Amino acid sequence: MADQQGTPEEAHNEMFVISVAAQLAGMHAQTLRTYDRLGLVMPQRTRGGGRRYSVRDVELLREIQRLSQKEGVNLAGIKSIIQLTEENRNLKASLAEATQANEELQRQLGSGARTRGELVHVPRSTAVVTWERRRRRSS
Repeated sequence: MADQQGTPEEAHNEMFVISVAAQLAGMHAQTLRTYDRLGLVMPQRTRGGGRRYSVRDVELLREIQRLSQKEGVNLAGIKSIIQLTEENRNLKASLAEATQANEELQRQLGSGARTRGELVHVPRSTAVVTWERRRRRSS
């Protein structure tokens, strides 16, 4: 939610001027300006500085309105909810990437892919042991 710059897929979506976005969200345009200043919804900007709201921005505005009016959450609480939601989304994406990398490593181990060196159990000790593979003697 906090990342309001949009994704590449959203680049092809409709963009709305502030008056249209306000109407779609059921708010006054001044409310949208206030939310922009507070960092709740940060629309894209034109070269001239005009605000352009994406469909995702309008959905976020509706969610802010719901949280504020129906749930009684103040704007500081809403901002925290937005930030935590975005952080949660990012963490889930990172976890998915790490899980995928782990699964790939498991597949490589399962297929017998040779890695450099071997894993050797060393009993708990304070000694440091260096192990090198014996070189085969030539006949």
